[in-house]
This record gives sequence, C-alpha cells and structure tokens, in this order.
Amino acid sequence: MVPPANILFLLLLPVAAAQMTPGSCSGCGPLSLPLLAGLVAADAVVSLLIVVVVFVCARLRSRPTQEDEKIYINMPGRG
Repeated sequence: MVPPANILFLLLLPVAAAQMTPGSCSGCGPLSLPLLAGLVAADAVVSLLIVVVVFVCARLRSRPTQEDEKIYINMPGRG
C-alpha cells in the first residue's frame, strides 16, 4: 500500500510539470559521451561495492562460532 503522502505527491506531479514553461531550463541538454560513460562507470563501481559489502557482512554473520574443539557428526551446522 502506498502511503497517503506519496499518493498526494504523485497526484500533484502533473500539475507541477504543467506549470513549467518550456525552455526554462538553462544548461539542460544531452550529456557528453565522456561524462555519460563516467557516470555509468561510477554507478557500476558503487553498485559493486554495495554488493561486496552485503556479501561480506552476510558471510561473516553466517559463520558459526567454534567455542569448543569437539566434532559434532549428527548435528547439522555444528561440524
């Protein structure tokens, strides 16, 4: 379910877009190819960094702690 504040925002978005005059954006235009490539590369690096951090945190959390040196044969997850 969408919160009421978000519904109000989505309903008012077309009204705000209709109030803008065409050409009021100065400096808005297509991005240059090197800038676009840099943004895509930076996005990929940040996404990869997030995936690595989540993977490392999940791996560290799922590692069982060995408080004794006994070998448990018939206990899944203990040995």
